[in-house]
Amino acid sequence: MNTKYVFVVGFMLFAMFFGAGNLIFPPSIGHESGDHFWIGTLGFVITGVGLPLIAVIAGAISKGGYDESLNHISKWFSVVFMVAIFLTIGPFFAIPRTATTAYEMSVLPYLSGTSSLSLLIFSVLYFVIVFLIVLKPGYLVDTIGKALTPILLITIILLVVMGIVSYLGLTPNPTAGAFLEKNAFSVGFTEGYLTMDAIAALVFSLIVINAIRGLGFTDKKDLLNGTIKSALIAASLLGVIYVSLAWIGNRVALPGALPEGQNLGTYILTFVAEDVLGGFGVFILATIVFLACLTTCVGLIVAVAEYFNKLIPKLSYKAWAAIWTLVSLVLANQGLSTIIQGSVPVLMILYPIAMTVVALVIITYFVPSPKLSMQVPVYLISVVSILAVVYRSEYFGVAALEKLPLQVLESLPLFSTQFEWIPLLVIGYIIGYILGSKQEKIVYE
Repeated sequence: MNTKYVFVVGFMLFAMFFGAGNLIFPPSIGHESGDHFWIGTLGFVITGVGLPLIAVIAGAISKGGYDESLNHISKWFSVVFMVAIFLTIGPFFAIPRTATTAYEMSVLPYLSGTSSLSLLIFSVLYFVIVFLIVLKPGYLVDTIGKALTPILLITIILLVVMGIVSYLGLTPNPTAGAFLEKNAFSVGFTEGYLTMDAIAALVFSLIVINAIRGLGFTDKKDLLNGTIKSALIAASLLGVIYVSLAWIGNRVALPGALPEGQNLGTYILTFVAEDVLGGFGVFILATIVFLACLTTCVGLIVAVAEYFNKLIPKLSYKAWAAIWTLVSLVLANQGLSTIIQGSVPVLMILYPIAMTVVALVIITYFVPSPKLSMQVPVYLISVVSILAVVYRSEYFGVAALEKLPLQVLESLPLFSTQFEWIPLLVIGYIIGYILGSKQEKIVYE
């Protein structure tokens, strides 16, 4: 696969992951990490950049992508897991997030403050436009999307360069938030879950594979090599942008406390845009972010509606599109911070399972393994992840937790850093391999 095609697919993959919504997380990580900037940002980049790209590469191992790989575990698990992923990157969290991000960055700077009424009016108009486009999405989304990504990228690069020049002599902000109490790497790593890119990669991987096939490369080796090279290009671009935005967040001195109800990341970006580019910079960034959120939202609703139409064909594509648009509208009116906070426990369950699936696909590619070697760790980590989220949940008081038998989870290796799934993956794979030693081995052809 020659260099030209590698860059074509690499930039396509970058565009798929580089959403306007994801821009809000690096600045807030940088701002709160303080003196722990590099270790916290490293954790974030591994989850927000490294894992999604590894997941895309692992998807190229099987001809049918993750649908085929998940079927090795079980068909019912494949359906349940993929439904959970589509709902998470769709109407439950990611789609409402596009609306609230667009509101906070495109409308809020011109209001005296956030309000439920202004958010409601904006979100109704936003989703009416979205639904009208969703009915015939192809041309408009494809055209605008291709134009917006480079413009958004140029704007962000300008913002980053001007921000670094402006804040170069400043010292880091004081450490704040979760970085005060927990391991900085662990905080950055789990905050990277909020990008949702690693679980989205399980859906995107087949798109990348088909794109490379469409260029005329059908040999398995060419597909895998092309995917790896393209993924490295996308990862490099994402990594540079995320680290730069985090650095700016780490150094910028904000004018007073965060306004009530506003997200820290959007507040930092809007302030920096005005500080280094002036009022026109805020307008340009706001316009591009709005349009980028709009096209991302349309793409997500189309993908989710098509998936559920395929899963339950009794309801038409248009009916599913209408359902998910309405659900997204309702959830968007919770506000950006509430949506992000609500997504945390779901992502804390899904991410360990997704990372386990990716790791097992890679392991079984190099070491042909029985089905049990995939089933045991996946089921074990699924159960433990659910229980761990319940145990760690802020909805439970300390007194209640002391009475729960879930305290036994504290004895799991790496539980304090939220990496308990790693030893469980290793132990579960070994047990499954031994128990399934007489089973037929999974071989990816």
